[in-house]
Amino acid sequence: MNAVLEKKENNKALFNIEIDAKDFEKAVQGVYLRNRNRFNIPGFRKGKAPRKIIELNYGEGIFYEEALNNLLPKAYDEAIEDLELEPVDTPDVNVEQLEKGKPVIVEIEVTIKPEVELGDYKSIEIEKPEYNVTEEKIDQELKSIQEMNGRIIDAGDREAKEGDILTIDFEGYIDGKKFEGGTAENQDLEIGSDKFIPGFEKQLIGKKKGDNVEVHVTFPEDYFDENLRGKEALFKVTIHEIKEKELPVLDDEFAKDVSEFDTLEEYKESIRERLEKQAKEQERIELRNRVIEKVVELSKIDLPEVMVDNQIDREISEFDYTLQMQGMDMDQYFLLTNTTMEDFAEQVRPTADKKVRTELVLSKIGEVEEIEVTEKDIDEELERMAKQYNQEDIDKFKENMKKGDLEPIRSGIMRNKVVDLLLENIKLI
Repeated sequence: MNAVLEKKENNKALFNIEIDAKDFEKAVQGVYLRNRNRFNIPGFRKGKAPRKIIELNYGEGIFYEEALNNLLPKAYDEAIEDLELEPVDTPDVNVEQLEKGKPVIVEIEVTIKPEVELGDYKSIEIEKPEYNVTEEKIDQELKSIQEMNGRIIDAGDREAKEGDILTIDFEGYIDGKKFEGGTAENQDLEIGSDKFIPGFEKQLIGKKKGDNVEVHVTFPEDYFDENLRGKEALFKVTIHEIKEKELPVLDDEFAKDVSEFDTLEEYKESIRERLEKQAKEQERIELRNRVIEKVVELSKIDLPEVMVDNQIDREISEFDYTLQMQGMDMDQYFLLTNTTMEDFAEQVRPTADKKVRTELVLSKIGEVEEIEVTEKDIDEELERMAKQYNQEDIDKFKENMKKGDLEPIRSGIMRNKVVDLLLENIKLI
């Protein structure tokens, strides 16, 4: 096999592969031996017809296509390695010469990994992110915990107000006729949750248990059901119950009930410590993200569209998997959101583009800085993962993981090492 690079420009490589005539003849003979039982030739028992006789009846090239298909993958891989190319897509193949007794010549055109022109990534100025824990945030967290520990009780005969939970029946009408999906019984609705059509909940404020209320609303222009968009509707609502949330008193007893602390002050201090720890982690993540965004912004890449398309396919697969974990599939999602696969693809395109550029830039920096991922690095990461997933037999976990594809783990370690290097050289402002 011989490979010759014709040209390499605009993220495309054009090269020829030449397969020796003897190697091709050997492959053709192998195809003949595997397939001769398929041919019925008069005067010969099935499977006993000589190759020349079959070729006379079916054409000289009857076995050529399969022979070439058998040889080409290996020849292509060797050519890619010899020419030091990094393809990012399926190649276009054009057979230039395929004749008996002559070398086979195949022309290949393939999209390759683009060149990355790095900016001055060692002189970056980054605004330091700050997430401060204020007394207001601590009180908000405490209020949230208080809400979670509240009791739902009957509100009696008083009027409904913001925050109440109403049990209602309703029937929806458009132009005097009921519409599909506009009717429900014993529906719980928290006033102020904004879960219903805008304006619906507010019209129930001031009403009492047993009241029949006419609620007038207009469906939003972006409503998921396009048949209802912008339509004026009347809902006949019956209020069966009005309930309210009774909140526990914020005192030492409350602290004892919801935590291991004896006093409310001790509990508030533990909340402060937790929020401060979260803030520090948030600052760390935000700083790393800002550094990555900056180096990508400083770099220049002529990004092949196919790389973005491939990443979009991965985004779709990951989202589909997430939906399946929630008991849903893509078709149901598109029905609920009134969108299509094409809409979703365009929605995630900017994210896919950003991810591909980021990966290329960080990979290039790792190459320039000669950053390596050692076996020790991989072992340490696998051990960390084993602990994260509460694996009792860490060695067994590592052994099983090493039987699979470690490239995603290797790439993740490389990415972290590159970002750590960038952080060592930045100037915080």
